[in-house]
Amino acid sequence: MTVSLSGKNLFLLHIKRVEQIHPGGNFSVSNDLYNKTPSQIVMYSTEYCPDCHRAKKFFETNGIEYLKVGLENNEEATLFVMDINDGNRSVPTIIFPDGSVLVEPSWEELRIKTAIPTETL
Repeated sequence: MTVSLSGKNLFLLHIKRVEQIHPGGNFSVSNDLYNKTPSQIVMYSTEYCPDCHRAKKFFETNGIEYLKVGLENNEEATLFVMDINDGNRSVPTIIFPDGSVLVEPSWEELRIKTAIPTETL
């Protein structure tokens, strides 16, 4: 069975997926989706991507909150990621509040960007 969602229904699906990751989260989803300067860390990813799993583990291990946006069945997220990455659908694409972007980052690149001391890893 194929389900087609668009507009408000797709947005509500995004909110539901975000709430599953951050129940009762204290953040503004609508302002951070598809924004090049979000108020929080936003990670665009897919479920099958090993680099995405590594980034997720990094954030969770270090207690860093982030908003995860899946590209599966999400044309708007896919187009946004492709716009940022010169037409490539590269994941994870992680956007930080300062406007910087990391694409397929290593654990070390994430550690440096988030200023996590080496001793705590």
